[in-house]
Amino acid sequence: MPKNKGKGGKNRKRGKNEADDEKRELVFKEDGQEYAQVLRMLGNGRCEAMCIDGSKRLCHIRGKMHKKVWIAAGDIILVGLRDYQDDKADVIFKYMPDEARLLKAYGELPENIRLNEGIGGLDEEDEGAGDDYIEFEDEDIDKI
Repeated sequence: MPKNKGKGGKNRKRGKNEADDEKRELVFKEDGQEYAQVLRMLGNGRCEAMCIDGSKRLCHIRGKMHKKVWIAAGDIILVGLRDYQDDKADVIFKYMPDEARLLKAYGELPENIRLNEGIGGLDEEDEGAGDDYIEFEDEDIDKI
């Protein structure tokens, strides 16, 4: 059998993720770009996002970010708008939670946008959780 001539496997390709430790400069939108919040991931490098201008767009994650920057529902992203397709956009940048809070503080994001939560939120699930079980007092159990 031939010898392996490679320099490592899957874990070597992943590398060390040292970029998270560094404080990076906050990126603001330019013309032809818009802030958006991810509604849901669709697979195949695509996601559905609600842009700040009020329109829902199908976004394509560019190759530089694909499999390197993980995007989930509820994340704040910067998308590049297309001149020829208004209902589609390209994901340019993903904001970390602290960067998204800074954007909101600077007034770049509207106040009604919810950060750090998935779409739908956990509040709705917590309210309905108590309906699954019926609590009985000790006296009630004796009657049954």
